[in-house]
Amino acid sequence: MQKFPNLKNPYHLIATLGGIGLIPVAPGTFGSIFAWIVFIFISHFINMLVLTIASLFFAIWVCEKVTKDLIEKDHKSIVIDELIGMWISLLPVIYIASSQKDRTIYAVVALILFRFFDILKPFPISYFDQKIKNGFGIVIDDCIAGIFAAAGAIFITILLA
Repeated sequence: MQKFPNLKNPYHLIATLGGIGLIPVAPGTFGSIFAWIVFIFISHFINMLVLTIASLFFAIWVCEKVTKDLIEKDHKSIVIDELIGMWISLLPVIYIASSQKDRTIYAVVALILFRFFDILKPFPISYFDQKIKNGFGIVIDDCIAGIFAAAGAIFITILLA
């Protein structure tokens, strides 16, 4: 079994978002913040719904590749799943927020809620996290956390608007 992650391996480099997953404290949070910043920047130029869907399938494939030989399948250095979950939580902002103030509130709340759900893993997030130990399982729990965060962010943004 090879050392994981080995950033000379392109799959490992992608799975760790260029090495962000190697940050010793809270790599998932740093991966989420990176995803948040990237989304905010590129959403002005690219259809994020299409990119998020394509990235979802790509992330599952990459996670399947990198975990093939790992004992701990959802290794803490793998943070590409945080990117997908964070992007899912941010997608509604493109369609529902009408002002810069609403977009800002939504984006901040979505980040906070995504981290909350991803760390605490309430049901059904915990079910998928514990029961499915492959590329799909690594990514799907973050997708569900992203959906929960999006729902909460929509609700809170409406209350604060």
